[in-house]
Amino acid sequence: MGWLYLCFAIAMELTGTLIMKYSEGFSRLLPSVLMFVFYGFSFTFLTFAVKTLELSMAYAIWSGLGTVLITTAGVLLYGEQINLMKVICVALIVLGVAGLHLASLSVKTG
Repeated sequence: MGWLYLCFAIAMELTGTLIMKYSEGFSRLLPSVLMFVFYGFSFTFLTFAVKTLELSMAYAIWSGLGTVLITTAGVLLYGEQINLMKVICVALIVLGVAGLHLASLSVKTG
């Protein structure tokens, strides 16, 4: 169940971050309120997830996958530029999250 909560947390964080763009620096009420609502749901689901998942791994996946998804969304939805350096940096984030997951598995079996 922790993994399901983590997926919901990531989806809510992604949605909140996408809505952030439309809040225009808190100058638009509805997107500003929705941003806080989605972030609230995200932290709530993340809190439920860490009841059964390791905190370091859950947070790394939440923040790392959120970064990958929002970077992808920025390119696809907002026309943000992508270059080799950005791709390498995002790949390093993914490798770091995978490394934390593998490290937590080796601690359990070691």
